Formats: sequence, structure tokens, C-alpha cells
Amino acid sequence: MATALDLLQWPAMLVTLVAVWLVGYQRKTERKHGFWIFLGSNVLWVVWGAHTGAWALVVLQFGLAALNIRGIVKNEPAG
Repeated sequence: MATALDLLQWPAMLVTLVAVWLVGYQRKTERKHGFWIFLGSNVLWVVWGAHTGAWALVVLQFGLAALNIRGIVKNEPAG
């Protein structure tokens, strides 16, 4: 029987899709939420990847998290 950690890939995938949808918006508010949701998906993927031994996926998520943080910063109004 699958454990909760085995099944974590499915909510991680759904959260990632929601984030992609939001980042595609023209409005900054939706994009900002999308980048934050992407960070949440990065966490989910790291947990799942570490559980399954998918270390390349874990490293990828750290790289993508850095890009998502960059997206959050660049999406903020200049001040």
C-alpha cells in the first residue's frame, strides 16, 4: 500500500499546474501569487524526491526555487 509520501507527487503536480496558470497572467498580483505557489510546489517536490531518492529532482527544485524567488523580486514594483 502506498504511503502518504508516495502519493505526495499528485498534489505536488496539481500545485505546480496552478502556479504555472497564475504566472501566465498579465496582472502582477496573480503572477506574484503564482511564484509563491511555485515555491510551495518546490517544497512538495523536494520532500517527495528525497523520499524516493530522486536526487536530480531535488537539486532541480532548489534551482527552480531560486528562479521563483527571482520572479517574486522582479515582479515587485520598482521603488
